[in-house]
Amino acid sequence: MWTLPATARTPLHSIWKDMAEDTTATVQVLRMFAPLDNMKRENLAALAKKVSVKSLSAGKALFAQGDTDKRTVWLVSGRVEALENDRVIATIRSGTPEARNPLFPNLPRRATVRAIEDISFLSIDSDLLDVMITWDQTGSYEVEELQAQLRSVGSDDWMTTILQTNAFHRIPPANIQAIFQRLQRTPCRAGEVVIKQGDEGDYFYIIVSGKCTVTRETPLSREGIKLAELNVGDTFGEEALIAEAKRNATVTMLTDGVLMRLNKQDFRELMNEPLLQWVDVEQARAIIERGGRWLDVRLPSEHQTLAIEGALNVPLYLIRLKLSTLDRAKPYVVYCDTGRRSSAAAYILVERGLEAYVLRGGLGAGAGLQLARGGSEKP
Repeated sequence: MWTLPATARTPLHSIWKDMAEDTTATVQVLRMFAPLDNMKRENLAALAKKVSVKSLSAGKALFAQGDTDKRTVWLVSGRVEALENDRVIATIRSGTPEARNPLFPNLPRRATVRAIEDISFLSIDSDLLDVMITWDQTGSYEVEELQAQLRSVGSDDWMTTILQTNAFHRIPPANIQAIFQRLQRTPCRAGEVVIKQGDEGDYFYIIVSGKCTVTRETPLSREGIKLAELNVGDTFGEEALIAEAKRNATVTMLTDGVLMRLNKQDFRELMNEPLLQWVDVEQARAIIERGGRWLDVRLPSEHQTLAIEGALNVPLYLIRLKLSTLDRAKPYVVYCDTGRRSSAAAYILVERGLEAYVLRGGLGAGAGLQLARGGSEKP
């Protein structure tokens, strides 16, 4: 199902050699911690198969100040102390509110964390965690929202329909020409499954003729709940390509028809990248100074733990539903931890006509970000 990133298979700093695997992680254990407690049970179950609870003897270091290993670590049992320049700055006990959050997640680590007594802990590859959270949120979208992306304008000229959308207004003419050259014509029969929920994303689709039905399987309905019907000029499949996530619904041909499809690489190079405007910290601050807003698309628990001061928090999975609450007169600098979720959110904003930028590197961008704990501002 999920392939562990290469960074998770590579031997890490020698400090990890002292750590012995203890027990397999369970959904119940994962739910003890933020932001895992906000994930769906089925996604937590998939994540639990990739991680284990490990043990560490008293006196040994969990990680050292300055370390850059991309691991997210939580304390499951016992006590640890945090030392900054050999000075104790905190003592953390399992089961406390402080222990619900990852231990000093920002890289490089600003403190050494050492076991005061024998402890157990949870360690997850940070890239894997980000991909899983992204999938968990993109999989929550109401797929009927796809209808709003490219509505028919009462014409059978699907190329004209496509070119009238906000997304194509931002794409260079040379790219548009390349897009139409690389689109693949795909005849389909009624009842044919075009994309299946849970599969890897491979193509972006445009309906040229015919109709499709969109269904989503849920724990209460394995047959799938009908979410939408898509018609000529409608598109689907882009979110999985942007967020590197699984398909969040099944799309089936309702009638015979013809689809045009663009492969993942072409879509990202010709459509996604031109729409996204990446900025560094200095550029982002300039946008904020001219009236822009920070937009944090992480989960509320992540935002409350550490966020850019004054940021608006709209989780990725709610971004479509909250579009009407955003001020169209303001530019938004969108961020998450890495840029994966924020790029998916920014694409949706730009496609709907808002001015949006993506903070390159997310919160890991470093100096110049005014971070605050416990702040939460919602629309």
